[in-house]
Amino acid sequence: MASETTSASMRRSARAEPDQSFSALAFIRAASEAPATPGAYALLIALSHPLEASAGRRAATLAPGLYLYCGSAKGPGGLRARLGRHMRQGKRRRWHIDQLTEAGESLGAWISLEKGECDLVAALSALPVPLEGFGSSDCPRCRSHLLFWPRGDAPAFLAAQKC
Repeated sequence: MASETTSASMRRSARAEPDQSFSALAFIRAASEAPATPGAYALLIALSHPLEASAGRRAATLAPGLYLYCGSAKGPGGLRARLGRHMRQGKRRRWHIDQLTEAGESLGAWISLEKGECDLVAALSALPVPLEGFGSSDCPRCRSHLLFWPRGDAPAFLAAQKC
């Protein structure tokens, strides 16, 4: 059964303490700006309408708004190839995130060559989790790799970046 993203947990404040180790994250608007090397990313996606999303047996209605998906790119083509796939429309759905990238608009991504996807999720832990298990079904550390970004509540290390 779907749970609404407007629950009390989704409304809590998302302000986090600054983490200086993330101060050098670069924001890119297009995959072509990313290096073709391994790294991690926080993809920024805007949904303009509600979306029924699922992760295994879990499902939720994702409200319109901004979402961050944290992932990694370790294969051929690195960040450029992975973000190129995420930002492209009309692809075959392979991963959980394809539900959002096909329904919404990819606005860009923060990239890191030094941190991992779970490090990014941990740094963004003040943000609400809209759907447990989303993008993290093989991750023993994280509840979800998808986070909801409440309007006006920028995490400290992202607020300092230019996007």
